[in-house]
Amino acid sequence: MQGLHDFIPTDKKATYINLLLQVGFDTIDFGSFVSPKAIPQMRDTAELLAKLDLSTNRSKLLAIIANYRGAEDAVKHPEITYLGFPYSISETFQQRNTNSGIAKSFETLENIYDLCERNNKKVRAYMSMGFGNPYGDPWNIDLLVAEVDNIISAGIFDIYIADTIGIASSEQISTVFKALSERFINITFGLHLHSTPNTWSEKITAAYKAGCRMFDTTIKGYGGCPMAADDLTGNIATENLIGYLQAQNEPTGLDMGKFREAMEYAGNIFI
Repeated sequence: MQGLHDFIPTDKKATYINLLLQVGFDTIDFGSFVSPKAIPQMRDTAELLAKLDLSTNRSKLLAIIANYRGAEDAVKHPEITYLGFPYSISETFQQRNTNSGIAKSFETLENIYDLCERNNKKVRAYMSMGFGNPYGDPWNIDLLVAEVDNIISAGIFDIYIADTIGIASSEQISTVFKALSERFINITFGLHLHSTPNTWSEKITAAYKAGCRMFDTTIKGYGGCPMAADDLTGNIATENLIGYLQAQNEPTGLDMGKFREAMEYAGNIFI
């Protein structure tokens, strides 16, 4: 929702997310504790949280934060399990995304981890530019592995490799995921992929065949990164991933009736 220009009323957001909570997803990325000037759509995250029905669902809640101050706000809420922090091996992208360089962002990430440890929260690190760099910054597999190693050494084991601007090819996805899996045999990596509508299938296939079983997706593929080169570059659509997994006879454990309700209601959000 964060990229939508018109503000979505809090009650409407709550209805939608409450439907998602009934589907049975492992984790719901429900909001962000970031500057309302930077992301005005998320200015009601705390108010939204109070309207969520968490009494009968098994899904965990994740909130995105971009600095220590946002983390301080997020850890006040016992309902939240994960704090997601956007990290990058691209100096240019890190500055654009969090207004902070890599070195400073890593220091912030370490401090956020310590804060989460004291408040019974978990950090999820998103490794942006995980499959290449269009900005001219250095990029190679060894550099990616080294940065992932740094994050793990800091105590953070929940890591999603992210292609936030949709530049990854299926071959890159296979190569990167294989390299990480071989180097970090006890770590299960997730993937946050963006894609144009005609390339999602090959990307999901490559990731699945490389052993990935944790994916970030959005219903109908809405969302994306403002730095993407193509206006059609959005998130991987949840319904596409579910269809792919069903074709592989992979059990999802999802309530498909509730999912169809959420899909239908999404038309009231993304218009």
